[in-house]
This record gives sequence, structure tokens and C-alpha cells, in this order.
Amino acid sequence: MEEKSVDELIIRHGIKPTPNRVLVARELQECSRPVSLAELEQRVDSIDKSGIFRCLVLFRDHHLVHAIDDGGEGVKYELCHSEDCERDDDLHVHFHCERCGETFCLEDTPIPGVDLPEGFSRRSANYIIKGICPDCSRRGL
Repeated sequence: MEEKSVDELIIRHGIKPTPNRVLVARELQECSRPVSLAELEQRVDSIDKSGIFRCLVLFRDHHLVHAIDDGGEGVKYELCHSEDCERDDDLHVHFHCERCGETFCLEDTPIPGVDLPEGFSRRSANYIIKGICPDCSRRGL
């Protein structure tokens, strides 16, 4: 996604596209998988950890990122391409490899519907499948 598209995505989610926000969103876009705050900090050396975290919290609150708790070493983040700043409309399943610790998006695998009891309403969902990824399986790990 080019810079202008990242700007437009940020604006569509009701966020002012400051240089730091655009930079963090661009890095998330370039990642091929969900990444942790520490990984983002290594990739974005021009913004301190607290600045990156503030961007991620703002993005999460406006549904521009998914915050994924995969049971590993903390929360991982991925850019959300939904068209709605009020809810996540591109929810999908994630896979966490128990060997290498990577978390992968299974974008073509939607989160199955769940019938909630009366009075409950879903705002978001995290669906994690744990196992061994193809790379670890090939390497016999």
C-alpha cells in the first residue's frame, strides 16, 4: 500500500494522519504477520516505545488495528483494512505456532459465528488456533 493509501485508511478510521501515525501504520502494512510492540520498536527507530504504543492504542480504539493476544509473549498487532471505525468488519482466524512463536493471519478463514445469549453483543473477537506452522513442520522442529 502506498503512502497516500495509508493516509486515506487512517482518515477513514477517524484519525488525524500525523507523521508518526503514518509511519507506524506503514510499518504495520509492510509486515507480513502480526507483530509485537517490541518488533515495531526495532523497525521504527525514529519513534520511542511510548510514542509507538500511543499510536497502537489510538489505532485499536478506532479499529485500525487488531490487537491479538495469542498466548505468547504479549499482544501482537496487525493493520485492519475494515471500512468502519466503529467495529471490526474484517475479522479472521489467526494461527500461533507453538514452536517458533510466530502468529499468522488466516485472512481467508473467517471467524465462525457464535450465538450469544440474549443481552450480549459482540464488539470484536479473537480466534486463535495453536499448532505447528508449515516451516517448523518442514524443518522437523
